[in-house]
Amino acid sequence: MTTGAVDSFALVIPTLNEAGNIAAVLDRSVAALSEAQLQWEILVVDDDSTDGTADRVRQYAQAEPRVRLLVRRGQRGLAGAITFGWSQTNANLLGVMDADLQHPPELLPALIGQVHDGSDIAIASRYIQPHSMDAWNPLRRLISRVGVLASRAVQRPTLKVKDPLSGFFVLKRDCIEGLHFQESGFKLLLEILAKGNIKSVSEIPFTFSVRQHGKSKAGAMTAVYYASLLYKLFRDLIFRPRNAD
Repeated sequence: MTTGAVDSFALVIPTLNEAGNIAAVLDRSVAALSEAQLQWEILVVDDDSTDGTADRVRQYAQAEPRVRLLVRRGQRGLAGAITFGWSQTNANLLGVMDADLQHPPELLPALIGQVHDGSDIAIASRYIQPHSMDAWNPLRRLISRVGVLASRAVQRPTLKVKDPLSGFFVLKRDCIEGLHFQESGFKLLLEILAKGNIKSVSEIPFTFSVRQHGKSKAGAMTAVYYASLLYKLFRDLIFRPRNAD
């Protein structure tokens, strides 16, 4: 583990068969973070890929020691990979970004800056800038919009977040200290917003890019996991003490 510091940041990049993307993701992330005025590291959490992803990260880390590889064997789940990575660092600022190049690493300094300046969490949002998801097919855009609308039932009224399902964000560790999150599913941010000690949120627009290599991990079970999360969060909301917020 790294030693905790006033300004220290750990970026988790979860991977599952991302050999075609990981070198470019790391190159761009290292370049972006090198502009930030703080200590940082990148933790690649690999769910035992079969395409050589882990080998490429090991090779990369030989030249860049601030990149670390963590391999989970016999486990699956994006949310679980993220929280596992966060548990392996003492950094006081935590972040997550996809490995498929759909999230622009160049936005990392701006996200970190927002949290450094006082926000509890800074989110890269797909729903601020017009046409930010034009690269998506219409059906996928519709499904995403429906998912966001469904999330409103469990969002705190004091937090008006336009993209609560983003997979690209930075937050203060203190906001989630001691909390437990479900390991399955893809929508960790929504659970953090519902359960975490979040008082202030910043959203920064970005354009969602098209995957260059590999296959999306989202499928039919994504909807099942999301429905399960919504049910659990709604149940918790009903039984939450009135003064919890």
